[in-house]
Amino acid sequence: MQSSGYRYQFASKADLADAQDLLRLAALAAGGIFGRARVRMDARFWVDESIDVLVLDASTVVGLIIAAIFTSFIDHSRVLGGFDVRRVEIQE
Repeated sequence: MQSSGYRYQFASKADLADAQDLLRLAALAAGGIFGRARVRMDARFWVDESIDVLVLDASTVVGLIIAAIFTSFIDHSRVLGGFDVRRVEIQE
């Protein structure tokens, strides 16, 4: 089964760590919209620290909203050195 998602590549390990903090903030914001339980059930992400990559599952409305909030946060961040984001298909 395939799901759609977003793959974020960061410029450094420090940027990846800061991005994970912003992801938690994005999930908290989504919890204000959907409720904490629904975020826990529907949000999924993976981190590969060896290549400074974070992948967000956007196959649910919750995941899509978290991805949008997260992308906005990192796009406006003055802390992160840079990032690339691409839509991907996630193999399950």
